[in-house]
Amino acid sequence: MAGRLLEDFAELASDWFWEMDETYRFSYFSGSLEQATGVSPQQEIGKSRVEISANAEIEAFWQPHVDDLLNRRTFRNFVYPYKRKDGQVRWFSTSGQPVFDDAGAFKGYRGVGSDITAERNARDQLSEALEALRATNARLAEQNRLFETAIDNISQGICMFDDDRRLIVCNRRYAEMYGLPEALMRPGTPLETILDHRIATGRYAGADPTEFARNRLKMVEADTRSQMLDELRDGSIYLIAHARMPGGGSVAIHEDITERKRAEAKIAHMARHDALTGLPNRLFLRDKMEEGLARVRDGDGFAVLCLDLDNFKTVNDSLGHPAGDALLQAVTRRLQVCVRETDTVARLGGDEFAILQPGPSAPERAATLARRIIEVLSAAFTIEGQQVVVGTSIGIALAPQDGAEPDLLLKNADLALYRAKDDGRRTYRFFEPEMDVHQQSRRALEIDLRQALVTGEFELFYQPIVGLSSGQIVGLEALLRWCHPERGLLSPGEFVPMCEETGLIVPLGDWVLRTACCEVARMSDDISVAVNLSPVQFKAPGIVSSVMQALSQARLDPGRLEVEITESVLLLESEDTLAALHRLRDLGVRISMDDFGTGYSSLSYLRRFPFDRIKIDRSFIADLETKDDCRAIIRAVASLGSDLGIDTTAEGVETESQLKTLRAEGLTEVQGYLFSPPVPRDEIVEVLARAKAAVSAA
Repeated sequence: MAGRLLEDFAELASDWFWEMDETYRFSYFSGSLEQATGVSPQQEIGKSRVEISANAEIEAFWQPHVDDLLNRRTFRNFVYPYKRKDGQVRWFSTSGQPVFDDAGAFKGYRGVGSDITAERNARDQLSEALEALRATNARLAEQNRLFETAIDNISQGICMFDDDRRLIVCNRRYAEMYGLPEALMRPGTPLETILDHRIATGRYAGADPTEFARNRLKMVEADTRSQMLDELRDGSIYLIAHARMPGGGSVAIHEDITERKRAEAKIAHMARHDALTGLPNRLFLRDKMEEGLARVRDGDGFAVLCLDLDNFKTVNDSLGHPAGDALLQAVTRRLQVCVRETDTVARLGGDEFAILQPGPSAPERAATLARRIIEVLSAAFTIEGQQVVVGTSIGIALAPQDGAEPDLLLKNADLALYRAKDDGRRTYRFFEPEMDVHQQSRRALEIDLRQALVTGEFELFYQPIVGLSSGQIVGLEALLRWCHPERGLLSPGEFVPMCEETGLIVPLGDWVLRTACCEVARMSDDISVAVNLSPVQFKAPGIVSSVMQALSQARLDPGRLEVEITESVLLLESEDTLAALHRLRDLGVRISMDDFGTGYSSLSYLRRFPFDRIKIDRSFIADLETKDDCRAIIRAVASLGSDLGIDTTAEGVETESQLKTLRAEGLTEVQGYLFSPPVPRDEIVEVLARAKAAVSAA
């Protein structure tokens, strides 16, 4: 009787009962299955659950269930899709447990299944409604049932009040933001009570709690949408959006935007400040200058000081970029000590800084600051355990007389800076109108320079080098000239510095090497040529290759080429530079140090590299007859060269008296106007021919 009742119950229930054999294939279904599947239960007998499903091909979906079966574990509420013959997909939930006989042998599974399609669809619809709620807060009042589920799962705080300012609902995030206890989250709580609690616990904005409460009550009663930012006393920043609800009452969304505001503030700071030094950047400085110019009509003015560091590139190249960065940070600290709180120190880029000094346009105040900065920055810095000396040059422009726009003032201060550099560095200059004319002329010259190499406007002149023991010409120095179509013949001092600044010295230096080698190769077999190489050429890759190509192209013996360098090349203190010099010497090329005695450590360089020749700077020769110390220096250099086996050459010899003194002091070679000025190739050929004829006649 009990068995029959159980069978009747199984047939009448909306859920169905099932059984599986030991091969996991269905051996029994109750009749309720047909209502869910649309097929007779007998048609599904002998099949596995995977086979009757709508997604049998998705192995990853079924693997956990298969594992339960194979391990004979009880399972509950396993959900899978079933596709009816009419194409409709239904979702079934099933639970089951393994069956064993009295001997403990596994006989299969039995369990119950149910059609949960309606529930699943309802759940999907609920999820869609929740998403719509987050996007469209205006419909919160019409979707109360869904809202109660959704509001506790969003990151914003939400609260609703009726027309009597009594709480309808709020979520937990709202309570967390303002530290509300459970009692104050209950419907019917007056807004005034919540505000009193916030004031008592310090969770309010502004300095006046009474004013804070009054503003909140006005906001709730307002008929228009509104937004406001609240910065609480603990630094939290909340964005509050308030709106009236169509059925009465109000709704507000409270969003914690503290981190966003901090990120925005950081980004804004980074956009207007230098990352390395923390100083304001050019954009910040321009804004400050705009503010200052706006006050000019009230009688105020300001000074702009532009400065950069002397020899910074040398420090960067010799000690490395980390040391260069450390130096810039140390310079920043010293600059900040020099200025007042009202002044603005900015980094414009690289080693360039600017200072905005507000106040009446008094040149004396700007000059005093400039002198102090020069003095402070001239003191040695200790960078990574090494003493570094840089110094600075400063250009000053005054507002409003030197410009009524920030860019013009910066440009004019920069022009004054260039003048300070031209006047010897470690000094300052005020802007003068003629500086702009000079700069325009400089820009025009740069444009002409770029075209001159293409149009063949450069030419080499040659000056003889005379051996004092023989009195004969023993070599030539190649000297570059520019045959400018409008300005005439220009000497290197008028354009080579610009070539070095713009990088044009590299292709121009290659041209000088090739031309000098080719022209000398066609002269007397025993004559050599000296060519000056710029430090910029050594910093660029391929200097050794350039020399080798020039020699190969001219078929010139390397022993007939001499390259002249100044100590600024060795100031680079680069292994690559010394390696390049050694490679050139290994080729047979002679190396000479030009302008010897003008640097602060010329003698130390003689230990670093075995030079073939020392060329004494012409400044010592010019003062030879008037300053005893010049003669003493020349005597010492001649003795040093003799002891080291290095030839010594005096440049700029112009009188017989100078020549007599130099011969007496033991120098080996001389050159200068006394013998011949620099002359074009055709003329030097004639000079060499006359010299050779004189030797033959003797």
